[in-house]
Amino acid sequence: MTQILRMKRVVFFVVFFLTATVITAVEPIDFGKMRSPILLKGNEKTAYRDPTATYHQGTFYLFGTKCSIEENNDEFLYTFQSTSVDLQHWTEPKMITPRDQHLNYSSPGNIIRYGDQWILCLQTYPRPGAKWQSNGKLVFCNEHARLFIMRSSDLVQWSEPELLRVLGPDVPREKMGRMIDPYIIEDRNVPGQYWCFFKQNGQINYSYSRDLVNWTYQSKTATGENPCVIPYKNGYRLFYSPDNGIACKDSEDLIHWKDVGTKIVLGQKNWLWTQGRLTAGFVLDLKNEPTVGKYLMFFHGSLGPKSGENWTNFTINCNIGLAWSDDLETWSWASE
Repeated sequence: MTQILRMKRVVFFVVFFLTATVITAVEPIDFGKMRSPILLKGNEKTAYRDPTATYHQGTFYLFGTKCSIEENNDEFLYTFQSTSVDLQHWTEPKMITPRDQHLNYSSPGNIIRYGDQWILCLQTYPRPGAKWQSNGKLVFCNEHARLFIMRSSDLVQWSEPELLRVLGPDVPREKMGRMIDPYIIEDRNVPGQYWCFFKQNGQINYSYSRDLVNWTYQSKTATGENPCVIPYKNGYRLFYSPDNGIACKDSEDLIHWKDVGTKIVLGQKNWLWTQGRLTAGFVLDLKNEPTVGKYLMFFHGSLGPKSGENWTNFTINCNIGLAWSDDLETWSWASE
């Protein structure tokens, strides 16, 4: 009798486990059901820019810059976070950095796994006293823009930002110069060595480190911003932003780079909301993730005129969009 009871209990727990597994299984993404290429939409008071994302246990975590026109027309930049399980429905963006024009933490580059932590890299974009005005020259950040990382154990709660001394430990903070748009990747040929790509003096620069603290400057390549580097074939592909669109370079060693392909502009010619500029492409490689099976490109598009960055396409009416690809050559997106 006791044996029968034990067997019944075992059967019960097996059935319960299998049922729970089925119930909690993650549904594959149906890209045919995507209703719009726009994930987060700006308005006359808000711009969403500079997206990056990661995927963990069935949830997409999206980070980016929120530009906000607030009381007295003061302009602030924040780093925000939003989540989704289907790429269509996103939670209300949550600000994870403080309200401070002297800092304006923004432009998160990417998220990596480092030991038992998640690492998010980002920048400051100081614009003290910046105010919205419907016309006039756009105020870019001052010379105090620097690169930082934040740490998390759960992709929700984040530590205080830590300065990245990408020019070397002996270069004082005040002499590092204006730098923005960091992106960190581990060297696939040298495990434990990390590279940080960033924009300085109009070009994509890169340094390397074994501990994310002590960095050695290496070199620079390409004129542009918003670098994104992913493993590709036997090497790497660099996505970056020139004046408009997204350009690419390939490398075998993260040091020597060559131009490839033509600029990626997706559906810009038919999208009113990208007539100002389509830029800041971030590619998330989920080809081997069974529930996704594609490369995802997050980007932002601005509504303003084509005469470069200005008040009407930097701080308002800027949206984050999504496209996808099977091979990094042909891109698809939802119809509007």
